[in-house]
Amino acid sequence: MRGSVDGLASPSPIAPTLPAVFADDDLMRRFVGGLDDILAPILNVLDCLDAYFGPDLAPLDFVRWLGTWVGAETDIDEGRGRERHGQEEAARLRAAVGAAAYLHRIRGTRRGLSEAVRLAFGVEPEISESGGAAWSAEPFGPMPGQPRPLLHVHLRLVDPTPTDEHRLDTLVAAARPAHMPYTVQVTALERTQDR
Repeated sequence: MRGSVDGLASPSPIAPTLPAVFADDDLMRRFVGGLDDILAPILNVLDCLDAYFGPDLAPLDFVRWLGTWVGAETDIDEGRGRERHGQEEAARLRAAVGAAAYLHRIRGTRRGLSEAVRLAFGVEPEISESGGAAWSAEPFGPMPGQPRPLLHVHLRLVDPTPTDEHRLDTLVAAARPAHMPYTVQVTALERTQDR
């Protein structure tokens, strides 16, 4: 939330533009000085407006709003993320908003699904699908893949929570090919012990 900023000077103070009759009046100079304090943050935002549209520089609340403009898959839970992984979640949110246009171009592909999951969770998923492609010089060759379509997304997290599978399910439902039935699975990452 933005508001007044203590000590922020207006780049365009009003007092020098007053007519001569009011320029020497102390009350009027203090009155327009108060208006300068109110207008300074607004003028500052307008001067830096281009930075608000870049997810790397914009304030975090504006990045969330910007995500709704570009249709970014931003399923980061605000309440959960702040205590556990505040900076990490904010970085993922900024990356998801920044990559939204690219993800829309590859939506419905294996690469698009993998990238969407990686941006949301910070981990590369294991994706298996039933489709296939083949070329044959002989007509009526065997069809590649399996006859029934199926997509399975497996995600291994260091510290999975009960909501992670629901988040993954929601994300896969939005980013998968529309006709493809799917299943999701979230498991704990197996830790190898050093010998």
